[in-house]
Amino acid sequence: MSTVLYEHPLNERIRNYLKLEQLFAQANRCIEGDLQINNQVFFNSLFAIIDTLERCDIRGDLIKDMEKLEQNLVIWSKSPDIDTSALEDNLSETVKLISRLRSNKPTWYQLKDNKFLAGLKQRFAIQGGSSSFDLPQLTFWLNQPHHIIQQEVVSWITLLNDVNQALKLVLRFIRQRAEFETINTDSGFYQDNGEGLLLLRIKLAQNLQYYPTVSGNKFRYSIRFMLPCQHTGRRYSNQATEFQLARC
Repeated sequence: MSTVLYEHPLNERIRNYLKLEQLFAQANRCIEGDLQINNQVFFNSLFAIIDTLERCDIRGDLIKDMEKLEQNLVIWSKSPDIDTSALEDNLSETVKLISRLRSNKPTWYQLKDNKFLAGLKQRFAIQGGSSSFDLPQLTFWLNQPHHIIQQEVVSWITLLNDVNQALKLVLRFIRQRAEFETINTDSGFYQDNGEGLLLLRIKLAQNLQYYPTVSGNKFRYSIRFMLPCQHTGRRYSNQATEFQLARC
């Protein structure tokens, strides 16, 4: 049976991680597609990544999380049932990424000094400001040979690789902290203790007509299932509900 996965962070750090993960995915999908069509999405994603990295101490958070991961990997290496080869690969990648992230000036800072990107970013920040008549330089750039455009966008994304790879590694291990379990509720409402949790992952069958909304923090959370409503936008579903939940 096909399912839909919903994820909800329980602190601001994980919220930023998930936001960046989605922005990186959007940017990479645009690179793989037609930038003549997808350039607005690509640049909006790229500038949102840069703004998030500037505004939040993502690098510091990633370093702390990866240092904890390194410590755990060393502890797990002593288990007789562990896959030694996979553990060593993850440990090696973790150590290398920590070292690169600790660099005095991250490679992505070069994006801030790029005059072409700076000119676009200023206009993209204005609603409707990225029209072709406002950005003739973008029209010119988009009409260069495909291989030149592709080479340039790949070089920009490559400058963000350390952050992207560290993000993937940290989120992968967070998601692996818990297995999915089936939950049944009579009223379309569920709540529980959130102590020690970072992320909730909720799976629902694709054919169901309701979806979850989550509120809460690291101490307590609640999940309320909602139905689309033509008049109010959405309404509370008070029917018996079965879903799968992973508490990470």
